[in-house]
Amino acid sequence: MVLETNAPLEHFTVREISKPSGSYSHGVVVHGFLFTCGVGPLDPLTGLIVGEEITAQTRQVFENLSQILKAKNVDFSRVVKLTAYLQNLTEDFTAYDSVCREFLLTPYPARTTTGASLPNILVEIDCIVAL
Repeated sequence: MVLETNAPLEHFTVREISKPSGSYSHGVVVHGFLFTCGVGPLDPLTGLIVGEEITAQTRQVFENLSQILKAKNVDFSRVVKLTAYLQNLTEDFTAYDSVCREFLLTPYPARTTTGASLPNILVEIDCIVAL
């Protein structure tokens, strides 16, 4: 398969979640794939962090991601790769994984989950989605 090197890129943001806090888009589409930004657990109306524990924060992240996917008429069944960053990897993995199972159905996408130093949040997730 030969990929066009100058393929068109579509950068976009959605109104249904908090505005990007830095120099990035919510999503970029290229070659039939959607690449999302890393999404945190911010309430789209208030911009405040939702919940103080991993379960509530992970649910909010998935709700926010769903708005990005919805903008391109896809859902979590089209996710091919998910990358998650957890503030407390060892302590929070099991609860985080149980919330993932609420949103992701088998066959599950490829996934990487790693520990990270996150500013005031417990989880951030980005994904690659086949359109």
